[in-house]
Amino acid sequence: MIEAVPFSDLGAITREVRGEVDRAWQCLLETSGFIGGEAVEAFERSWAEYCGAAYAVGVANGTDAIQLTLTALGIGPGDEVIVPANTFVASAEAIVLAGATPRFADVDPRTLLLTAEALEAAITGRTAAVLVVDLYGQMPDVDALGRAAAKAGLAFIEDAAQAHGATWHGLPAGSVGQAGCFSFYPSKNLGAFGDAGAVVTSDAQLAARLKSLRDHGRAEGSHHRHELAGTNSRLDALQAMTLTAKLPRLDAWTRARRAVAAQYRSAFAGSPVLLVEEAELAYAVYHLAVIRVPDRYRVRQYLSSMGIQTGIHYPTPCHHHPPFRGLATTPLPVVDRAADEVLSLPMFPHMSDIQVERVCEAVLQSCGAMRSRLA
Repeated sequence: MIEAVPFSDLGAITREVRGEVDRAWQCLLETSGFIGGEAVEAFERSWAEYCGAAYAVGVANGTDAIQLTLTALGIGPGDEVIVPANTFVASAEAIVLAGATPRFADVDPRTLLLTAEALEAAITGRTAAVLVVDLYGQMPDVDALGRAAAKAGLAFIEDAAQAHGATWHGLPAGSVGQAGCFSFYPSKNLGAFGDAGAVVTSDAQLAARLKSLRDHGRAEGSHHRHELAGTNSRLDALQAMTLTAKLPRLDAWTRARRAVAAQYRSAFAGSPVLLVEEAELAYAVYHLAVIRVPDRYRVRQYLSSMGIQTGIHYPTPCHHHPPFRGLATTPLPVVDRAADEVLSLPMFPHMSDIQVERVCEAVLQSCGAMRSRLA
């Protein structure tokens, strides 16, 4: 019987922190501080420090992190926000929920990340911000993007939902621009036991507005005075204490992910299989290990027959989904081609060498089988 290789293994991660979470949960049960309180504040302090920012504001999820950041910056109806089209739909969705309009841009063919050139080409008279997506766990050239945004007077927001611990030339994900938005969905590199998110920023005024908006627009220090039209997007204590237990292990888990990626890259060198490139100044954390193959369906089918789970991130670019059709005013050839070729391989920090070797062999075998059929 073939031993399956899972796409991810959250169980192994949970087992590492189970004891600490159990103890924290018992304390929480005794105090009944389920919303807010010291557990949330402690994680916010730790996460801000980790990201090189002055403040972290815990929210309910990553989508809210983006939406509330846009709202706090005064970006809404009549404004456009530039965003790469090859991202999870939540990036575009959050822009719409804030009342603004996504304006989709193409990406670099090697990294599949937004470039300064693509940003500049997408700017119009209505553009108010750029949402830079750290796709697959890698930051783009935020130096060049930051200069382009500043020149055009745009707010610079980072969708770092897949990039916990990533850096660009030493700058941590979330620390560039006005704010960095994170998701702690369970499968993220730093994942909670449910939905959770945070915004990091070094802008005290922005942090204060975010804290108000996440809690029904309450004025600081008051339970009954509401100064803003906010929402209910609070980070609960259970998720915060889970994240606090996991955070000290994040760097070790990242190193393990990078080791798996290095094995993939070495095995596929000289083959038709292209692993999405890591830029020279980037330190990628490999939330996903994404390859590009010419016949994805057959490769994926073959891997499945060998007991190897895979994913696709993402088969349909945002501008082809019904709610966003018509919002790409120019062709996006790199995004459209990549959507037909990308395939996500198993990637998790507890992946064994034997599992990695099995995946590499199966991928290369599938490509050999394709060549045989075409010969």
